[in-house]
Amino acid sequence: MGYRLGVDVGGTFTDLLLFDDDSGSSWRTKTPSTPHDSSEGILNGVEEVCKIAGVTPGEIEVFLHGTTVATNAVLEGKGARVGLVTTQGYRQIMQIARSFVPGGLAGWIVWPKPEPLAKLEDTVEIKGRMDAFGLEVRPIDDDDIRAALVRLKGQGIEALTVSLMNAYLNGAHELRVAELAAEILPNIPVSLSHVVLPEMQEYERTLTTVANAAVRPVVGRYVRSLRDKLEKVEMNGRLSLLRSDGGLMSSQKSEEHPVALLMSGPAGGVTGALWVAKNAGLKNILTLDVGGTSTDVALIEHGEPRRVRTTEVGHLSVRASSLDVKTVGAGGGSIAYVPELTGALRVGPQSAGAVPGPVAYGKGGTEPTVTDANVVLGYLPENLLGGTFKLDREGAKKAVQTIADKLGIELMAAARGIIDIVNENMFGALRMISVQQGYDPRDFALMGFGGAGPLHVNAVARLMGSYPAVSPVSPGVLCALGDATTRMRTETARSLSKRRSATSTAEVAGLLREMDAQVRAELIGDGIPPSEIETSFEVDLRYSGQAFEVPMTIDLADLESGGLQHLADRFDEEHRRLFTFNMDAEHELVNLRAVALGRALDLPSHELPKGDGSAAAAKLRDHEVWMDGAVQAAAVYDRALLRQGDVIPGPAVVTEMDSTTLIETRHIGTVDAFGNIMITPV
Repeated sequence: MGYRLGVDVGGTFTDLLLFDDDSGSSWRTKTPSTPHDSSEGILNGVEEVCKIAGVTPGEIEVFLHGTTVATNAVLEGKGARVGLVTTQGYRQIMQIARSFVPGGLAGWIVWPKPEPLAKLEDTVEIKGRMDAFGLEVRPIDDDDIRAALVRLKGQGIEALTVSLMNAYLNGAHELRVAELAAEILPNIPVSLSHVVLPEMQEYERTLTTVANAAVRPVVGRYVRSLRDKLEKVEMNGRLSLLRSDGGLMSSQKSEEHPVALLMSGPAGGVTGALWVAKNAGLKNILTLDVGGTSTDVALIEHGEPRRVRTTEVGHLSVRASSLDVKTVGAGGGSIAYVPELTGALRVGPQSAGAVPGPVAYGKGGTEPTVTDANVVLGYLPENLLGGTFKLDREGAKKAVQTIADKLGIELMAAARGIIDIVNENMFGALRMISVQQGYDPRDFALMGFGGAGPLHVNAVARLMGSYPAVSPVSPGVLCALGDATTRMRTETARSLSKRRSATSTAEVAGLLREMDAQVRAELIGDGIPPSEIETSFEVDLRYSGQAFEVPMTIDLADLESGGLQHLADRFDEEHRRLFTFNMDAEHELVNLRAVALGRALDLPSHELPKGDGSAAAAKLRDHEVWMDGAVQAAAVYDRALLRQGDVIPGPAVVTEMDSTTLIETRHIGTVDAFGNIMITPV
């Protein structure tokens, strides 16, 4: 098979993980991210990891990559200037939007509506109309379309969206606009709504297609720049990018359909956690991915992560599948402060980031952060990375003392207060994806990863009642592991919008078969052998008269044997779990989806040699931590020296190249066969 490389670009570090598919060996490295052009940081990492492994970039066959380029373009308002072509009478579609106002009762007074991604002056109308069955009511007029496109050209648009009424049923008019745009606006990328999102609801379809157009030039430039740089070092392997839903797409497809990349970054951690969980024999997991600025949490049930039909980035909510990841502004760099008004301690969402970073890093930071509190309490030992990185504990103490003085309490109590608040923030995010969605967190294990996840996983598991708390091997590069172990994925959708009595099992199964052939053909086009492709299906259902639907996964064989009744029964069960009641109304089938997946990568994991149950051989030194309101005797362990079956009594600190694991009092950590530390109460 050769070598595969997983690359995850974060705000602070770029993580790389190189796999040898034949032997199962792996090499990892972290290099500083280069936010002005992240492909530079990637190239530095590629050269470094190849040097460590003793291979040339030319030997890497597959390059898999999670990126935040599309996300940042939206958050920072740096998307392209988008021209929008609509049906006559629909020019204000983006301005009218959905009447959702965040915040309390006065939200409509204090909430300024975000500027739509396609401005009104860059929106044009054309004649022509399809009806609700996809039949032409009024023909289009080429001269009218040309005039509209010439106007947009004069305004200097950088990307074009075409979203016409009922185009999801018949895209002929949109295709003609695209043909004329190729003449009048050459080199301008064109996004068609019936290709990007062939579903009903014109606002969601238009918004999603406009978002796709807005990030296309940015993502296109990035992907081409990365390809060029990799070619210069003779790395000509297949380049794939991680989609928001945890699958992979080819780099060529990502240039056409970048709206599928909006949650690419956090998806890597979830797919990495799936791989670890499979080896550790865990089916139900909550994930806690703690970075420098934010914490991402997700839920995995029966080995499947929860997916949602909307991707939310800032104020933007688009109709594209993504893993159900919630993010809070709580990370290692989150700043602690005491507002004058309330006099109560607050932590985050402001972050010290990579520069200047926490005070303990000695890079010029002055404000106390979560990392500084961990250093003061002894949870982060002063010597990191095998002694190559020294933390400034005295500087951290001085910074946290400012908080203690404002609150009129002891230094250690202030530091522990900072940690308790950030843990509560993480607990709040985890409640949103578990308790608020009808899941009992006590039925799940909690896996902490990212640079700071294993420092907090024990405390958060205690709040949740979710055991074991899991610290995976090399948690800092778990996102890169996710990028390296995931599968190619593509999907297509179609609106049905029929009550159960107005359709039949045969009609639904026939449509799903057509969609099955379409998604298979896409993956075959990306070079995946037909024998390796698996497909699955989803149907969005609701009670007739409802405005929101619930997606249900479905097996074609089950549909054909149990009919639509089987689907309706499953929907009733899920509706009761989510909302605690069912209705007497008839069921309505809204949208159908087909998903095609490439082969799952069965990467071998290395088993650790068996130990005698004592972790004494891995102990580096005695240590002290402040916990339960007092100084406690603890020990520092080297993770690389731990063996299978070793038991580490808390309180203890386990250090490794890219992370530190904290085991609290009244807990023990047990090392499993693959090196994961399972923390449980005693």
